[in-house]
Amino acid sequence: MDNEAVDGFGSRRSTVYGSEGMVATSQPLAATAGLETLEAGGNAFDAAVATAAALNVVEPTSTGLGGDVFALYRTADGEVGAMRSCGGAPANATRQEVREAVADEDEDPSEAEMPMLGPQTVTVPGTARGWEATTERFGERTLGENLQHAIRYATEGYPVSPVIADAWSYAENLFDDENARDAYLVDGERAPEAGEHVTLDALGTTLETIAEEGADAVYEGEIGEQIVAEVQEAGGFLTMDDLADFEPEFPDPVSTHYNGTEVYELPPNNQGLIVLEALNIASEIGASEAEGTERVHLFVEALKRAFHDGHRYITDPEYEELPPLNSTEWASERASDIGETAGDVEFMQQTGEDADTVLLCVADGEGNVVSYINSRFAGFGSGLVAGDTGIALQNRGASFSLEDDHPNRFEPGKRPFHTLIPGLIDFAPDADAEDWAAFGVMGGFMQPQGHLQTLVSLVDDGLTPQQALDRPRWRYREDGRLAVEARFPTETQNGLLRRGHDLAVLPPIQFGGAQFVRRNDDGVLSGATEPRKDGNAVGR
Repeated sequence: MDNEAVDGFGSRRSTVYGSEGMVATSQPLAATAGLETLEAGGNAFDAAVATAAALNVVEPTSTGLGGDVFALYRTADGEVGAMRSCGGAPANATRQEVREAVADEDEDPSEAEMPMLGPQTVTVPGTARGWEATTERFGERTLGENLQHAIRYATEGYPVSPVIADAWSYAENLFDDENARDAYLVDGERAPEAGEHVTLDALGTTLETIAEEGADAVYEGEIGEQIVAEVQEAGGFLTMDDLADFEPEFPDPVSTHYNGTEVYELPPNNQGLIVLEALNIASEIGASEAEGTERVHLFVEALKRAFHDGHRYITDPEYEELPPLNSTEWASERASDIGETAGDVEFMQQTGEDADTVLLCVADGEGNVVSYINSRFAGFGSGLVAGDTGIALQNRGASFSLEDDHPNRFEPGKRPFHTLIPGLIDFAPDADAEDWAAFGVMGGFMQPQGHLQTLVSLVDDGLTPQQALDRPRWRYREDGRLAVEARFPTETQNGLLRRGHDLAVLPPIQFGGAQFVRRNDDGVLSGATEPRKDGNAVGR
């Protein structure tokens, strides 16, 4: 199945409703794992971990233990919070050492650029520690219990779904080493086809070890030793000290008010501030009151300026001070040059325009609402699989720059610019009511753009959750093009061209993967899922 074949599915979806639990994600077996966890006595946090772990197995093209995990949540007792579980660069590696390691034989190291693949792109993986912290801090079950669905899918097998089968074919050219090909290719040769039954035995054994020993097995034990050995044998700098020193964080979310709601995002090093700045600029210029082509044009221009600022300033806040990108004063100044035609906005080079991620959203009957997002960055990551663990290691370090004056320049221990952003909405911040939603849109630099468009559909236009996710999307590209889906209204496309936008039509797989759950003040749960993916929303 090629990417364009996603448009060939004619099935319609409805918003799913329930009262005791709701799970939305990109693969049906993973959604089932989350729902069954709720039915077994777990809460939304347990279900989030169970679903994420299952996705490691049933959607290994987009996530894994070798990557990172983030969360935004609203607990049943009213706490609004965030989790950031992403590691940094090796603590003993300098920018010059990395330049020398990645430079071609006849290249001046001072001119070397950060590669997209290989051992230098591997940063400390945060997934296992993040799952453990989520379970211990908020869950009702043990980590081992929450991993059982994933273990069963890995060891007993499952049939591969269509969109994931298409993405899996990338691994045929990515993986060179025998251990990697044995872990993820059928007979070490080819990607599985849609509907083909597969097992991931090495990954299943690793999950069993984590279930028995906890995350220490990854950060202080034999699994970690295999991760470090794999990276160092390939020429990288990661050490056991880097793994052992890692701990998840629980930072305060950042937020802004938009049309009667409060929208929460992750703070830097993630790109959540881009969403908030774009919403503030859009409010400043009255984008939601406009119609047709003008409306799309104004939202695009607001997003472009937020993108410029986010890519210029967002980095690990322990290394750089950031301006107040989510303030209304900042938005007012940035809105001042938006006119009737497309503006010329340049971007500081970042890596991650097209990346692969899994997002899941869970709500339970008690009032917990969780947006949970996991990724290795680009597909199967760096191209390295650690020994016989089945853990494909992320290439998130590709987001670093080797330029001395770049805000996301490589530095020892520094966390890279991160695309992953779960989302949270309070629909009644000024009322005596509890009406919360968890949402998100996967897909590299599509993520903040997808957040913006989903919020506009829900808040400004009053669409149902599934209608909002079904709506055709636009996407501003780093090369200056404004991409749209083929089913984007022709009249609007022509109007955007007349306003000077360099329009391109791209296949639907390029426009992200959204998930949504909501718990309103009456205790009714609703869920919706991305029609461009394999998944579903399930409730009880």
